[in-house]
Amino acid sequence: MAKDIRTTAERMAALPADVPRDAVIVTRNLQREYQMGTERVRALQGVDMTIRKNEFVAIMGPSGSGKSTMMNLIGCLDTPSEGEYWLNGYRVSELGDDALARIRNKEIGFVFQTFNLLPRASALANVELPLVYAGASSKVRRERAKGALTSVGLGDRMDHKPNELSGGQRQRVAIARALVNNPSILLADEPTGNLDSTTSEEIMNLFKKLHADGQTIIIVTHEPDIAAHANRQIILKDGKVARDTSSAEVAS
Repeated sequence: MAKDIRTTAERMAALPADVPRDAVIVTRNLQREYQMGTERVRALQGVDMTIRKNEFVAIMGPSGSGKSTMMNLIGCLDTPSEGEYWLNGYRVSELGDDALARIRNKEIGFVFQTFNLLPRASALANVELPLVYAGASSKVRRERAKGALTSVGLGDRMDHKPNELSGGQRQRVAIARALVNNPSILLADEPTGNLDSTTSEEIMNLFKKLHADGQTIIIVTHEPDIAAHANRQIILKDGKVARDTSSAEVAS
């Protein structure tokens, strides 16, 4: 799909008939294989998954379970060997690199363990960056970046550079940057991995607030206490979904 020639509603209507109309992520028989020397590694072996709008989902699994591969596919950073993937109605499993890059910038807000902030740029300039790529005017960039920083509690830290901020504040800047394009999903990879337990709890409470405000959130983590903040947990093992449960089911 070279251009977004359809509305969101039209794209969603084109999803398979058995998929909920509010589905943001749909995968069918998603597979990913890698060639490592003479060995063929099957990282994902037919994953079927549906994530609906305004869900808060944790994807978990031990090392080698396929969760990092799953994150790369969901985030349009990689393409499947087989199977289908729809993101907000876009059938991204059949798109080329340029189209994937456009969808990625428009539909996905990334939050990484290492923050990935520009060290010499202010918090405001860091948050503006996705809007620069999107071609927004300087006025629009500034207004939306200010709004995003305010929404994560950093309205008074806009001119600070990363080395003038705590680890938790840097992650809040990264979350604001992820939100500034109003993405369909917020995709966080081990977002508390570099934070102490108190700050981790603060960041997870921020995710819960964003979820309460209507944001669809997917967290990839190996930590059960972090995953417990989500409303749903999808456990991967050996490249397959081993368990898919709500938090209420996990608690019981």
